[in-house]
Amino acid sequence: MWKQLRILVLLLILLWAALHTWMDRYSSTRWQKPLWVGIFPVADGSGRSQSYIDSLTPAQFADIEAFFSREAQRYGRALQQPIHVELYPQLRDMPPQLEPHAGMLGAAMWSLRLRWFGWRHAQTGGRAPPRIELFVIYHDPEAHPVAPDSHGLQKGLVGVVHAFATPAMNGSNNIVMAHELLHTLGATDKYDPRDGEPLFPSGFAEPQRQPLYPQDKAEIMAGRRLVAPHTPVMPPSLAQVVAGPATALEIRWTRP
Repeated sequence: MWKQLRILVLLLILLWAALHTWMDRYSSTRWQKPLWVGIFPVADGSGRSQSYIDSLTPAQFADIEAFFSREAQRYGRALQQPIHVELYPQLRDMPPQLEPHAGMLGAAMWSLRLRWFGWRHAQTGGRAPPRIELFVIYHDPEAHPVAPDSHGLQKGLVGVVHAFATPAMNGSNNIVMAHELLHTLGATDKYDPRDGEPLFPSGFAEPQRQPLYPQDKAEIMAGRRLVAPHTPVMPPSLAQVVAGPATALEIRWTRP
């Protein structure tokens, strides 16, 4: 009897988790009111990253709001401001990190730890908790010229973004944040994981362009544009980035 009871409790927990995930998915992509997105900066321990975080203002993330507004209207959405980005106080705790070779079980455990971390730190005391949480870890570009992989989770509406602590990278940092934010809304990558090149046609901003190269803009879930065959380049800002039809369908800006 106790074994059956334990199985029943486990099934109820799994059912609740599945229902909660579905509700998150449904409510976050209805696009009837702005989604509140919280940016939680985290320093990598260096003085440079701390100085950069001390200088952050909400205006530095305005391009993300403008990108979502422009692209949503391009697909006929009536909502003028699909997302609102809010800068929250710096966190002293480092979010859980996904090990490069974690495997399926390790990734699942990391996902649960991150969602728990997000739930705890969303309780900001006196401020409305955001609908989506992005924990942005800023790295000193001289000490870390290559940032670790960033991750956005639809389950839990939470993401970890690795960014560079320099004003020169503000534009590319915002591209990465918008990319991971779209992951939390159900968008999938549009690049080849083996070499990072945009996939054709879903990863191209203008797949019908003749000649095909150079692509003037990048598709947001590809992250880069091809200026020539096998020559991907990251654009300097979200002004040179679009959401392609496949991405728009995944986040319910369009219908099948």
